[in-house]
Amino acid sequence: MERVILHCDLNNFFASVSLLYNQTLKDFPVAVAGSSENRHGIILAKNEIAKKYGVKTAEPIWQAKNKCPELYILPPIYEKYQEFSRLAKEIYYRYTDVVEPFGIDECWLDVTHSVFLFGDGKTIAERIRKEIKEELGITISVGVSFNKVFAKLGSDLKKPDAVSEITKENFKEVVWPLPVTDMLFVGKNTAKRLKEFGIHKIGDVAACPQETLKHAFGKHGEQLYLCANGLDTTPLVSEVAAPLPKSIGKSETGKYDLKTERDIWNALLSYSEEISEELRKKELYATGVQLTTRTPDLISKEFSQKLDTPTNVGLIIAKAGMELFERNKILPLRSVGIRVINLKKDCGFVQENLFGESEAEKQNEIESEMDEINKKFGKNSIKRASVMLYKNKKNKG
Repeated sequence: MERVILHCDLNNFFASVSLLYNQTLKDFPVAVAGSSENRHGIILAKNEIAKKYGVKTAEPIWQAKNKCPELYILPPIYEKYQEFSRLAKEIYYRYTDVVEPFGIDECWLDVTHSVFLFGDGKTIAERIRKEIKEELGITISVGVSFNKVFAKLGSDLKKPDAVSEITKENFKEVVWPLPVTDMLFVGKNTAKRLKEFGIHKIGDVAACPQETLKHAFGKHGEQLYLCANGLDTTPLVSEVAAPLPKSIGKSETGKYDLKTERDIWNALLSYSEEISEELRKKELYATGVQLTTRTPDLISKEFSQKLDTPTNVGLIIAKAGMELFERNKILPLRSVGIRVINLKKDCGFVQENLFGESEAEKQNEIESEMDEINKKFGKNSIKRASVMLYKNKKNKG
């Protein structure tokens, strides 16, 4: 049976979600960008109107403003982006349980066996497009094809709010005239080398002998040949079947340097709470902690230690990070980050590390209750006071 693969790409995702909370700007050029005052002054996303002015992702704000002086800059709201990404996936899961994320705003779906329930691939794609628009208030472009590479190409053909289908019958006419840079796995360096061989379009790759590509690019060359000729059979890696992460970390650069031990502790506790929530979601336990420091003159260092007992408790993780800092004290710092490492799926013994049995269990119960409250009433509905003070200080300077 021929596979039916969808690639779902939420249009201008960050900008689209941000505009839901800034409706008065929907008819103006808008970009989402980190604050230049916070030392993150680059464009993260833009709406369709800004795109027409030539505003590009990853360019400095000043450069985008030169192209479009009327450009409105909105700060990123990452919690909302995560929420809408999750809500979009809930819609995808109505049609299949084989969903492979490709970043926060893109997913592949294998709906091969769903066609018996919901209709062919294009019908399913149209249903998803309509439901995303009606339920979330944003738009999506969906590519429909018989493999992952062409499905992704399809989602790029028409934007925004569109469905495009690439079949075995039409892919030569649709895909081969496209520039080689449109194809998955072709980055700047690969495109530059292909150009040296006189290869500019995907059809040129398809026409090139496989052995020639293999000789020039190794196994990557073989992959390019298969992809260009519609012979890619790479299976989807379902989100639920994806390999467990080896580590989870958090780091931010704020407006001002961290100058005191209290600043360091509040930052580590804030990050550790987010990490521990993620650990509990994935039912994972950390067996080690890694601390990363970055000085104002951009010198970075890493320190790590094993934990005596695996844990998913944020307070324990933060305490371990603080012990690392105290043993390797550096102040002031431009930023500090903490990462849990060597993650395990199961924990068969009590989390008594650093606190003792009863206190560790108590903290685990407290943080689990906090998870439930935040899940019910929205993220950050409840936080430790020191974490809220840190966040307020970071945001206000």
